[in-house]
Amino acid sequence: MCLLMKQREIIQLLARYLILIILSIGNLYLFYAVFTPLTVYPVSWILNIFYNAFIMNETMINLNGIIISIIPACVAGAAYYLLLVLNMTTPMKINKRIKSILFLFLSFLALNILRMIIFSTLYLNGFEYFNLAHKTVWYAGSTIILAGIWFVNVWIFNINKIPVYTDINEIVKSIR
Repeated sequence: MCLLMKQREIIQLLARYLILIILSIGNLYLFYAVFTPLTVYPVSWILNIFYNAFIMNETMINLNGIIISIIPACVAGAAYYLLLVLNMTTPMKINKRIKSILFLFLSFLALNILRMIIFSTLYLNGFEYFNLAHKTVWYAGSTIILAGIWFVNVWIFNINKIPVYTDINEIVKSIR
């Protein structure tokens, strides 16, 4: 019975890492395919409440005659993948994993949409330090946001394992 559980744990561990490898194939295509429309449409809808905004194509919003392009870096598919990597490389029960992934993705999506609305508004209103603010949030803010979301996730879901390290530690223990 104990050996069978070990085999199950090994299969689950391999499956978690295999999923990550498969999802990374194709330059994170799946993340961009899913999260581009989930980002562009809400941004356009919310901006349309305050301004004359409409979607021109899959990634462009016309905002009072100014074209805002939502490029892949704005969608941040790699950030979703990083959050998934942190989740999948941390041992936890499946129900907790699913809730955690939903929390991670929805939190980042909401903050990303809010970021785009704020920066679109700043740009439209001719904010003098737009480029500086945009680059600062892009380089430093994105890291802080991702770390913050992960640590809030750890706190909410009472995750007491460390990504990758816990898996390696368990493998080493089982070899001894």
